[in-house]
Amino acid sequence: MKLYRYKGRCNVSGVNIKVLRIAAGLSQEQLAARLQTKGLQITQKQISRIETGERVLADFELMIFARVLGTSADGLLSECRPRRV
Repeated sequence: MKLYRYKGRCNVSGVNIKVLRIAAGLSQEQLAARLQTKGLQITQKQISRIETGERVLADFELMIFARVLGTSADGLLSECRPRRV
């Protein structure tokens, strides 16, 4: 569901989510499965779109991502410095 059109990244946390996911040794599919066990209905494709900044991330989704990735919402929202992964 597209909420609005925006040029540029639709979220600031996608880069940090990707870095933490890879550091945890999880594929996008595995992360989706863990998020689903916490009640967030999300697919691998949606995670891909979040990581690339193509999808908006709701605040309640951010909290679940933080919980599953073992960080805080602030940690996901901190200044994103893209790294080669």
